[in-house]
Amino acid sequence: MNAEPITLRVDVAAANPETKLTPEELETFTEKLVKALKTVYDPEIPVDIYELGLIYKVDVADNYDTAVDMTLTAPGCPVAGEMPVMVQHALEGIEGIGTVTVNMTFDPPWTPERMSEEAKLELNMF
Repeated sequence: MNAEPITLRVDVAAANPETKLTPEELETFTEKLVKALKTVYDPEIPVDIYELGLIYKVDVADNYDTAVDMTLTAPGCPVAGEMPVMVQHALEGIEGIGTVTVNMTFDPPWTPERMSEEAKLELNMF
């Protein structure tokens, strides 16, 4: 089974098909989200959580309330309780963001195939 490639899905239309956000506003906000997510690192792996493929989905409402679905490399990860808070704090630093909610999921389970090429190169996994 091949894992899905890393993508950041900023889904406003699902919550509100008549969104007031323009494509340009969404693109700019998505760039800010990715930049913030790339500041969070798994303490045991020298790669950020975005490139590791730990972010499964990001939904943004018209008012910029943001919900993130994420996972960990393993359910027993020692930072399981801290990682969602680290992600929340990183995103709350974005100017104009609304309420940030971080949901932890292990479905589907994370696999190394979810990592970006950049992460694989950094970890010598080629």
